[in-house]
Amino acid sequence: MARPDDLGGLKDLIEKGTIKPAEIIAVIAKTEGNGNVNDFTRGFTTLAIQDFLSDLLDCRRDQVGKKVSIVCSGGCEGVMSPHATIFTKSDAGQKDGKKRLAVGVKNTRDLLPEEFGTSIHSREVAEAVHDAILDAGIDNPSDVHFVQIKCPLLTSDRINDAEKRGEKVVTKDTLKSMAFSRGASALGIAMALGEVEGAKVTDSVICNDWSLYSNVASTSAGIELMNNEIIVMGNSADSSSDFVIGHSAMQDPIDADAVRSALKNVGIDADPCVSKKDSSRLVNVFAKAGAHPSGTARGRRTTMLTDSDISSTRHVRAVVNAVIACIVGDPMVYVSGGSEHQGPLGGGPIAAIARI
Repeated sequence: MARPDDLGGLKDLIEKGTIKPAEIIAVIAKTEGNGNVNDFTRGFTTLAIQDFLSDLLDCRRDQVGKKVSIVCSGGCEGVMSPHATIFTKSDAGQKDGKKRLAVGVKNTRDLLPEEFGTSIHSREVAEAVHDAILDAGIDNPSDVHFVQIKCPLLTSDRINDAEKRGEKVVTKDTLKSMAFSRGASALGIAMALGEVEGAKVTDSVICNDWSLYSNVASTSAGIELMNNEIIVMGNSADSSSDFVIGHSAMQDPIDADAVRSALKNVGIDADPCVSKKDSSRLVNVFAKAGAHPSGTARGRRTTMLTDSDISSTRHVRAVVNAVIACIVGDPMVYVSGGSEHQGPLGGGPIAAIARI
């Protein structure tokens, strides 16, 4: 992607017949904005994709979201390359009884501003994740390896709307609202997969009790929606896909061993790096990253939480992307910042998709 509206790669795939528009079920993209509240590259890219697909799917632009889940995550710091991963589903291929990549999608209802970042938010997500797992044909939660969610954030207008109706929002700080929304969404995933008991997810634990988390959750907040768009990725014996997915959990931003573990789980040896032969098998790597609340990494002080000019999510995206890129030999991997309840504190889930 040369620009937020650059869909040349997608157009080429369709023109060559590599993919059919009607088979597209999801798009996960990294855009080049700052990844914060005022990152309009997410909405711009979403709009461009919807506009492009509306003609091909013979529907209005505002109806594309009911056919295709579009998740755009802002922030391509360091050497991270803006890109998009396209997921399609068809009946082609033969099942061999082995578990292959399966993808399911589901959207929640539109949430009210006062529900953002609350236990209500988590429960709506949990129900939708459960439905997405069924949509993917995955019958065992342990076969779910990555769940990507695009969730809403609070804006001044949304805060004012709630207050006019006599309702209170979780925070009046729009930037902090991103964290609450990501955290509530992640705990919803954890509930759906049985990683966290539903009764433990109350308003008070969201972005507070870090012992509660999901090892496969990746959530990204944006201004461009009011609901939660959910993409579940796992392996299923009911799939005839030519791909497989595996995951691990990074304990901190420089946990290279976790990267190698995720790659090993899809049959790729990365000791110390991925070979040229295996690099052709690798489709993409998806990771979440976050700074530890202590402001340290392996006992060393960092400036990620004390830099007044650059938010910690921007620092950590650059670091984790560089670590992964060094191992796989390609900077075009997906790294999203802000890992509230997503993996161990200061770390985050990482998943790899590879051709069989």
